[in-house]
Amino acid sequence: MQVTIVGAGAIALGYAAYLIQNGHKPKVWSPSGARTADFVTGLPLHVKGAVEGEFYLEVCGKAEDVGDADVIILALPAYGYRFVLDSIIPHIRAHHSVIISAHLSFAALYISQRLAARGLVIPIAAWSTTVLTCKTQSARAITVRTIRAKVDMAAFPTRHIHRIHTTCVSLFGDRFALKDDMLTLTLSNINPQDHMGIALANLTRIEKGESWSQNSNLTPTVGRLLEALDQERLTIAAAFGKSVRTTFDHCRLSFGVVGDSLSAISEQLVRQGSDPLGPTDIATRYVLEDVPFGLVPTLRLAELAGVRAPLHEGGVVILGACYGRDFVADNDILPEIGPLQIDTLKRLVVDGYAVPT
Repeated sequence: MQVTIVGAGAIALGYAAYLIQNGHKPKVWSPSGARTADFVTGLPLHVKGAVEGEFYLEVCGKAEDVGDADVIILALPAYGYRFVLDSIIPHIRAHHSVIISAHLSFAALYISQRLAARGLVIPIAAWSTTVLTCKTQSARAITVRTIRAKVDMAAFPTRHIHRIHTTCVSLFGDRFALKDDMLTLTLSNINPQDHMGIALANLTRIEKGESWSQNSNLTPTVGRLLEALDQERLTIAAAFGKSVRTTFDHCRLSFGVVGDSLSAISEQLVRQGSDPLGPTDIATRYVLEDVPFGLVPTLRLAELAGVRAPLHEGGVVILGACYGRDFVADNDILPEIGPLQIDTLKRLVVDGYAVPT
């Protein structure tokens, strides 16, 4: 199976190393080419951690080369989706499958809409998060910190579930928990709300580039904010008839820790030695990716369902004021999908866009 990974950040390079280690021959395409220049000259990628070794990467020179693969994996921040998708969609053909790691802002709908206009419907996997967690050490060195045991995924259109699930398992192992559709997957994602709350509570630390730990600073006041944000998400999901896991379920399933509050859970994690460092740059993806491409779509869903989400809305507005930018306008995917009604959205996440007759 030929695979092209679109993106050249730590996650994309981690996927390439993981796939090579497991007998596959992936290629990597960087839209700018800057992050892959060394690999073109034959220099290796150095990887340590959950994946170890030196890996020699094959690089795609241009967007049309992406179409030489059977499977295309999108592994880049959501603010890069639009440019990349517009570059590669003309080269997607009927035999392709696409994996979006991780899925935000109904990007699968955007792909489906553009392909349907060309008379194509292909299997798309939407992952809730990345299979790996990685950190860049240098231009040619990364650390793979963890390989997740379970990742939620939805198939799009849902009728392709068995085909695209088989593809994901053949590449990354039997670690995918299937959701009924992309709407459930979207409403199950707690990262945008948590990242917004953490960023709001620690914004000066981030701006000053301080070294600070996330779990140690998840105090009772911050924990109550995150819990209230979670309750808003659960209310939106219920309005769509969806039952999704709570933030406490997430802690139990992901970390094996339970507690009556997020602050108490964080204290347990610190005692266990889990206290990852927080962002140290105001250009953190916690804000620039998760707010426009995670929270803005959530607010769109709340609006469709007639549900109030004042904390989500207030967080977007406050961070917009702090950054001096309009995060709603930063989302360049949602406007292209167009205005949607609940019934239309529920149908689209199951069937995708129909090919014009």
